[in-house]
Amino acid sequence: MGPVEIYIYRFLMAYLLVLAMCHKRLKADSLRDEILFLVCGLCGSSIYFIAENTAVTYTNVSNVSMITTLSPLITTFIIAALYKSERPGGWFYVGSAIAFIGVGCIIFKDGLRQASESSHSSLSTTIGDLLALGAALSWAVYSVVLRKLTATYSAQFITRKTFFYGLVTALPFWLISKEPASSPSVFLEPVVWVNLLYLGVMCSVIAYIFWSAVMARLGAITTNNYLYVQPIFTMIIAACIPWLHDPITIIGALGCLLIIGGLWLGDFMESRVRRSA
Repeated sequence: MGPVEIYIYRFLMAYLLVLAMCHKRLKADSLRDEILFLVCGLCGSSIYFIAENTAVTYTNVSNVSMITTLSPLITTFIIAALYKSERPGGWFYVGSAIAFIGVGCIIFKDGLRQASESSHSSLSTTIGDLLALGAALSWAVYSVVLRKLTATYSAQFITRKTFFYGLVTALPFWLISKEPASSPSVFLEPVVWVNLLYLGVMCSVIAYIFWSAVMARLGAITTNNYLYVQPIFTMIIAACIPWLHDPITIIGALGCLLIIGGLWLGDFMESRVRRSA
């Protein structure tokens, strides 16, 4: 399956599941909010996933991982530009920079072997890197818009709307990409429908509902900062699966310490500055 086709099947399944849970209210309170939901579906769903999944076909997976991890910083810059009262202090950026270096340590924990083995041309790599940067930017825009909606709507309603508009805006991408639809026999293969089921239920329905709920409590900047922790879980889980042959290295362990330490330092010092002010 191509990246757009996988996206459509995944989020169609997810939308139907959320619709079953949240179907009493169909429309937003206003046309303005409906447009904001459209932006959520476009930036937080279709553009983000299609750009990210397409990027790995042009450039290294490590490049995509590093660039998309810029999303928390981009989110912070956008919110700081829009809301002067919510501008974080210097310690936040110091902690974020340390955490970002930690992400780099985990991604490149085997050295530059993955990058040196790549057969991508420089032009192809540039295209992939730009797509990954577009994905990071789109997620940041989604986070800023979601910040407004969580004050009025429930996490289930927001998730359902995001999935609906994500599906609608993905259809033009499918037509442009000219990806052929897979044969129905593909869905008879357990490896296909089990993976789609996991993507649809765990990575879409549950993850998005939790994300919206946490965003309402912690805000866009703090919530997005937890994206730095994602590589830690990826590394640990990969190390626990024997057939992946991906053990934790010293550089990877150092990356974990930098991520946790950077996030703690930024939060602790910012709290200390606020108390002394």
